[in-house]
Amino acid sequence: MKALLLAAGLGTRLRPLTNDMPKCLVPILGRPLLGYWLDLLFDAGFERVLINTHWLPDAVNDFVNKHVNSDRIDLIHEDQLLGTGGTIRSIISQYGSDDLFVAHADNLTNFDVKGFLNRHYSRPEHCAMTMLSFRTDNPQSCGILELDSQNVVMAFHEKVNDPPGNLANGAVYIISLDVLTAIRQFPGLFVDLSTDIIPKFVGRILSVETAGYHRDIGSLESLAAAESEFPRYLSSS
Repeated sequence: MKALLLAAGLGTRLRPLTNDMPKCLVPILGRPLLGYWLDLLFDAGFERVLINTHWLPDAVNDFVNKHVNSDRIDLIHEDQLLGTGGTIRSIISQYGSDDLFVAHADNLTNFDVKGFLNRHYSRPEHCAMTMLSFRTDNPQSCGILELDSQNVVMAFHEKVNDPPGNLANGAVYIISLDVLTAIRQFPGLFVDLSTDIIPKFVGRILSVETAGYHRDIGSLESLAAAESEFPRYLSSS
């Protein structure tokens, strides 16, 4: 299975920090966010990692070229942003239609990647996707999940004012051929995974809740929170 890290975003809510730095290279405890992701995935046994770029791609290229596993990383540049689903569609023909691991690289996390993969392999037969979930302290800013007794997503509330809980979509997925086919067939160049594709698979998504740390580094406030919170997770790992 290959892994795709979505790293092309502009990071507008992190300005002025991202005026001259891509969001995926924002440092946390002195280390770029992308570095944490690459360690997680290669330590879990992934042979290749794909990373899409758009804003300030040369900085990402330089970081990747200096990485110890640079020969196992493929960069995919987008002159025009395609959306999370559009990026997936653009690589299907080149990288095949096997199950694909997809993650938003603007999250800081230390979830159990191998455990997540194992849950996908043993998922209920009708499920076409496995989704990482986490408990958020700001449910209005997330996609909130409602599950059945098998932890299958039965409802998905994307950034609503009065969400029914705090179990959130962690923006980490393993998607199967059925999902890839839906992405391929979606009309238009821009495809958003959260709003255009995931709602079509409600009832067929396995939720796997992480017991570890997981935070969207989407704003200066969340970045400051991560700087404060994450050291205790590192010291206990």
